[in-house]
Amino acid sequence: MSEFYQSLSHSKWDCKYHVVFVPQYRRKVMFGEMRTFLGPIFHELARQKECRIVERHLMPAHVHRCMEIPPKYSVASNMGFLKGQSAIARQFKGKQRNFSGESFGARGYAVSTVGFELEAVKRYIQDQNVADRSGQF
Repeated sequence: MSEFYQSLSHSKWDCKYHVVFVPQYRRKVMFGEMRTFLGPIFHELARQKECRIVERHLMPAHVHRCMEIPPKYSVASNMGFLKGQSAIARQFKGKQRNFSGESFGARGYAVSTVGFELEAVKRYIQDQNVADRSGQF
């Protein structure tokens, strides 16, 4: 097996996904202090689910991520976990708990598998500022 594969107790895997999601109500909230705060939070939440963020880019109105997700977790459960955590609501809305059901991300997301095109996907994510200004997506 190649060095690209990781191991679980009974499987070898290489599962990478390109995921795009928008903030709730499509607010353009990812500026300033929030932008610097979100990177470490997303990495820590991914680590809690045994995932790894390979590449990420925060745009004002959406987030691009290339993630490794072990096959024992579904993409849907992982995205629900990452978007629904109350740490963001507590930090930026002054709340101690997230009892009102608020989440950071909108309900949906876009996902595609990466396969062996990892470098192309990473370049695409890094070049999002240029693509966003020219109206491409």
